[in-house]
Amino acid sequence: MEAELIRSSGGVFEVVADGALVYSKKATGEFPDEEKLVAALSRRRGAKP
Repeated sequence: MEAELIRSSGGVFEVVADGALVYSKKATGEFPDEEKLVAALSRRRGAKP
């Protein structure tokens, strides 16, 4: 899986994998828990976290 930082403004932090939104700080108002984010990305890959 590849990652790319796309600069933004206004405190927006979103994680997109294969074109699908996995997490949005804009929607939740808070940064994601790292373990939960890694688990969500692993599920998208079909791997166990």
